[in-house]
Amino acid sequence: MQILPKPATAKGPAEWFTGDVWFDVIVRGEAPSRVRVNTVRFAPGAHTAWHRHAAGQTLHVTEGIGLVQSRGGEVTVIRPGDVIYTPPGEWHWHGACPDNFMTHTAIWEGTTTDEPETEWGDHVTDAEYVVPE
Repeated sequence: MQILPKPATAKGPAEWFTGDVWFDVIVRGEAPSRVRVNTVRFAPGAHTAWHRHAAGQTLHVTEGIGLVQSRGGEVTVIRPGDVIYTPPGEWHWHGACPDNFMTHTAIWEGTTTDEPETEWGDHVTDAEYVVPE
């Protein structure tokens, strides 16, 4: 057993996020483990760019109110306790509503090949970032 030191909180890079986002790495498994777990905190209106994960991703909302969308799908409001699963290769984005913070735990796996774990695409446009009525 090990008690691992907590890495410093990191600011989300502007290439991946719109607005202010911070994340804490909870675990980055070493082979043979491929698990990745981060706590991600979004300021009001902050959200990811379009992206996809080679092995899929699960989000567990822990506080606040957010939004999530798969490419071609509807924007959906997410709340504490919601669990969102995005299958491997599915383009999606997620983040906070315009007037609320949102925090989630992100869980995904690294890859066993040279393929990137996460592929980042374009930023979400203002027309795409809409709160459903």
